[in-house]
Amino acid sequence: MRAVLCAREPVFVQDHPEPSPAPGEALIQLRTAGICHTDLELARGYMSYRGVLGHEFVGRVLSASDGALVGKRVVADINAGCGRCEACARGDAHHCPSRTVLGIVGRDGAMADRFTMKESCLVEVPDSVSDDAAVFAEPLAAALHVLDDAPPGTEPIVVLGDGKLGQLIARAVVGSGRDAVVVGRHESKLALVRAAGASAMLESDVGSTLDGARVVVEATGRAAGIALALRLVRPRGTVILKTTIAGATSVDLSPIVINELRVVGSRCGNLQSAIDALAAHRVDPTPLIDAHYPLSEADEAFRHAGQPGALKVLLERRA
Repeated sequence: MRAVLCAREPVFVQDHPEPSPAPGEALIQLRTAGICHTDLELARGYMSYRGVLGHEFVGRVLSASDGALVGKRVVADINAGCGRCEACARGDAHHCPSRTVLGIVGRDGAMADRFTMKESCLVEVPDSVSDDAAVFAEPLAAALHVLDDAPPGTEPIVVLGDGKLGQLIARAVVGSGRDAVVVGRHESKLALVRAAGASAMLESDVGSTLDGARVVVEATGRAAGIALALRLVRPRGTVILKTTIAGATSVDLSPIVINELRVVGSRCGNLQSAIDALAAHRVDPTPLIDAHYPLSEADEAFRHAGQPGALKVLLERRA
């Protein structure tokens, strides 16, 4: 079976063992997978992960104990809880201490001909949502989760970062009816933000034109972005952190105390909400696609995805 492995760098192999579903798991055939910043960081050593990469996907269910799932196109909540602990009992498998995470922690990912996932994590994709849109469901869910943590109001939400996640967060905010201001480094990407209905500015112009935001979302993918977020937010404002990077970071945390800031870590969101947003056309992520590659050209696809300024690169199973 073909697969893309994480072994200090992405490696395409053609002889990976076939997966064997455990009770309560579905066997899924890949249709499309997305390469995200986390995949690139995993390849650099983040989380010390070794296994099949990939957690953004659209697939078709080949087998499942729930026969109604068989043949369906699905996406998945990537966090598979144990189902027995206190966190799972309160419906919070995202923080189950024994969870596996698709393509990230203790579970082979989706960049393979076939893979397995807990049936309870699967969300069906309606016919009205294309593969190219549905493959964004997992990161879109993470983007929509920002709205769970942002205090209500009409003031614009400032988003630091014009990359893949920053773009989705801006679209999620605009789709919810709120205004977004995206701060980035690339005029071409900021043009995409403006086309989606958000305001945008270059990071180099921030000092003179933007200060005292009530809510700042940090999605730069850089440690320096955290310091910038702490500088831009107003006293008693909220900073929502999205960036995960390999290695330690050094940030002056004194502004959190001095300015009495609320700092919130934000990870995964609700997959059904993401699919609903796509089906209702509140968010269109497809302008963010840079390229499609067959699974067999994964090495080249990862090189493309790792280039400065690259947006979403997709891998397609193809026969």
